[in-house]
Amino acid sequence: MHPSASDTWFGTSDLPWPQAAVADRLASVPELAELPRQVVRLSGGLTNVNLRVSTPAGSFVARLYSSDGALLAIDRDAEFHNSAAAATAGVGAPVVAYRPGEAMLVVGFLPGRTYTAEDLADHQNLTRVARACRQLHEGPRFQGDFDMFQIQSRYYATVRERGFRLPARYDEFLPQVARIREALKVQDVGTVPCNNDLLAGNFIDDGNKIWLIDYEYSGNNDACFELGNVWSESTLGLNELEHLVTAYYGRHLRNRIARARLLGLVSKYGWTLWASIQDGSSTLDFDFWEWGMEKYDRAVSEFDGPHFEQLLDEAARDD
Repeated sequence: MHPSASDTWFGTSDLPWPQAAVADRLASVPELAELPRQVVRLSGGLTNVNLRVSTPAGSFVARLYSSDGALLAIDRDAEFHNSAAAATAGVGAPVVAYRPGEAMLVVGFLPGRTYTAEDLADHQNLTRVARACRQLHEGPRFQGDFDMFQIQSRYYATVRERGFRLPARYDEFLPQVARIREALKVQDVGTVPCNNDLLAGNFIDDGNKIWLIDYEYSGNNDACFELGNVWSESTLGLNELEHLVTAYYGRHLRNRIARARLLGLVSKYGWTLWASIQDGSSTLDFDFWEWGMEKYDRAVSEFDGPHFEQLLDEAARDD
């Protein structure tokens, strides 16, 4: 089904595919094929194109993959499974269709306000974010695990093998990352289903509850990685990290705060290589290197900072 007089397209002039080809992909899902149809490109998405599609059947988001994600350790089948599990947990959008042959996942559109980093600096919002994370973590187990130590190692091998750029001093901090990993093994905290990529734009506030979207990197993980990554992605202060972790656990736990802070550091260090891979391989018009270096510079300041040894000690202790 090619675009017709019943189609209205907004913000789609620079799609990486011909509009007719996109229309054919949408038509593979009955709810998206109904006319009249309005298609609006949504902001965000560095490994896919997100389209809001409104038809008589309702309003949906079609996530069209721009790559299979293999270089970035994205498992599209797991993304589909885990998106459905998050919906079952009550914090994710309902899954409408998965079309691997069309490289597309379709979910229901969630009305509400997309958060910014400034929203996450508000402690009232952070308390609600902690509640939403806990609801996800108490839901059905996910398909696959996510371990940033393993992901970072995989990214590192890709960067080296393909000759992509590596930031100055990157290798210098590998021993410290190994020490973090050993310190975190002392406390066996188990794993829970995590989104693992909760930047501010992946929170939708409908006024009553906060929804969590985008499960590309989802997998069972340490809950403190989720919390530390929220803190890191939005460049929040240490007071905000302490508030988030305390709200999540219902009491002040020094070892969990230290654990979340260390895992936030590991996330910055690991996502830096995600940016290096994208910088060397993506055709998107986006400065991935600058994006990654902002994270890396913050990681370096923590590796070189005065509290590293103390954090290792606190993370390994009984609170």
